Amino acid sequence: MATAMDVKEIRRSFEESPFFQHMGINIVHFEENEVKIKLQMKEYVLNANGTLHGGVHATMLDYVQGMLLRSVSKTRCATINSSIQYLAPSTGGEIYAEGKILQLGYKTAFMEGEIRDSEGKLLAKGSGTFKLIRDGEDH
Repeated sequence: MATAMDVKEIRRSFEESPFFQHMGINIVHFEENEVKIKLQMKEYVLNANGTLHGGVHATMLDYVQGMLLRSVSKTRCATINSSIQYLAPSTGGEIYAEGKILQLGYKTAFMEGEIRDSEGKLLAKGSGTFKLIRDGEDH
């Protein structure tokens, strides 16, 4: 049976994730109920238009929402649903994502996230529904 993880262990589990590393995402801040991540845009994350690919937005929003939820719930979670609004293009520099818990229940959580550039311009906004995976449950 799994046991609840502390915030340091949760952070480390993300930092050691092969996909997280492959994407080049870095954790700026990771505490209970406060998570901020960043990505230094490189050519491989751009689409055919030369702007940040929508899948990168989706990945960052999913990560920051899940990380924030885990920092509070201390349990694993899985994305049930995700919705993204692409608001402005970005062609370079660093981008940052932060999340917010809208509602946290025993089995599900409703989350929100935003991605901004280094000047604070809102690039994308998303929401997600997550299933909390309690000890002894499969996802």
